[in-house]
Amino acid sequence: MNRTLTVYLVEDDAAIQLGCVQALQLAGIAVRAFDTAEALLPLLHPGLPGVVVTDMRLPGADGLTLIREVNDIDPDLPAIMVTGHGDVSLAVLAMRSGAYDFLPKPFSPEQLVEVVQRALEKRRLTLEVANLRRVLSLREGLEGQLVGNAPAIRRVRALVLEIADSPVDVLIRGETGTGKEVVARALHEHSHRAKAPYVALNCGGLPDTLLDSELFGHEPGAFTGAQKRRIGRIEHAHGGTLFLDELESMPQGVQVKLLRVLQERSLERLGSNQSLSVDVRVVAATKDDLLARAQQGTFRLDLVYRLNVVTIELPPLRERRDDIPVLLEHFMLLAASRYHRPQPKLSNAQLRQLMARDWPGNVRELRNVADAMVLGVGPQWVSPHAASSDAVAAEEPPALTETVEQFERGLIAEALQRHNGNVAMTAKALRIAKTTLADKIRKHALGKPDTSDPLA
Repeated sequence: MNRTLTVYLVEDDAAIQLGCVQALQLAGIAVRAFDTAEALLPLLHPGLPGVVVTDMRLPGADGLTLIREVNDIDPDLPAIMVTGHGDVSLAVLAMRSGAYDFLPKPFSPEQLVEVVQRALEKRRLTLEVANLRRVLSLREGLEGQLVGNAPAIRRVRALVLEIADSPVDVLIRGETGTGKEVVARALHEHSHRAKAPYVALNCGGLPDTLLDSELFGHEPGAFTGAQKRRIGRIEHAHGGTLFLDELESMPQGVQVKLLRVLQERSLERLGSNQSLSVDVRVVAATKDDLLARAQQGTFRLDLVYRLNVVTIELPPLRERRDDIPVLLEHFMLLAASRYHRPQPKLSNAQLRQLMARDWPGNVRELRNVADAMVLGVGPQWVSPHAASSDAVAAEEPPALTETVEQFERGLIAEALQRHNGNVAMTAKALRIAKTTLADKIRKHALGKPDTSDPLA
């Protein structure tokens, strides 16, 4: 945690204030000075990276009132009271009101620096512990939202964790059903915007004429039928997150207006000339290559670059088959709880069928299958009968990981044989990267990749 901690000094005596500021600055401590408690109060918030030093006697609210306010805002924020004339009773009252320490006048620069440094170290440790707890809770929460152990999913979780609290806009790319909105919600829920609105809009779900009004809002009389003011989705998301799904279907006229919002953080409702400032984080999702669309002239290139600051790529389920068992178990547990049904047990044959499928609908399709199996109405292509408990005991089936590895080895061996050992053609048929396939060939001891293949 590298945030610079600051001393917030409240002292109305100009000479004493200057002396304190100089002493702290000479010790390498950042300091901001204020003449009154009222000037400091608007800057205080939970998690403030710093400490407060205040004189007791101030114009307006006194130091004791300020210390009580500090304690109400953040009980862990150290506040040091400066008292005059050896007033022990005031010092005791300040400590009871939540003060970290007190400093009687007159004091030397060394005494001030020593007390402040102790308070800053305490604050630094408090903030580091709070940040660690937050990161740990985020990781636990993310693993429950973005389920899986494939390297691509681990990278997605790490990236979400890294940028969740950043104001940067995000573009999420992936096939239908890969979990783009799940990632968008994770970005929102694990940021400081979590208590503000999360507003979602499918750009392909509305006619072009309505999308403009839906996004930006309108004033009465802006068009036929506009009888009263409407707040648009962007304005409604103020302070929070706006999720735009199927961005590739947004008309170019609306793209121009969205670009201005992203650049200026302001908008105008339809029928109005008044510019409204908005604090909103935009997370957009697409299943298409927007850069290719821009080159074809069907999408604005400047909007692509504006959104392309951070891009999260979601892999299709067929490229992370090893995650199918853990995803299936996760979804069946959720479904069993939701429908008040027992979780079904899968036979090895059923698991092999599920692992072999290409899953064109990706994770969303797998979740629907899990729901159907819990309800006892699984799809026809899955064997309807799970192994009974007696049969399972008699078979003594291998562990789940072993079953997955056996299936994967057989699938790769069969594909290699079919393509005469050509790694490039086999990787294309299995829809995985050539480097990934080469690693799996070595892992399963299926021989060395064909070195005669220039693409292997």
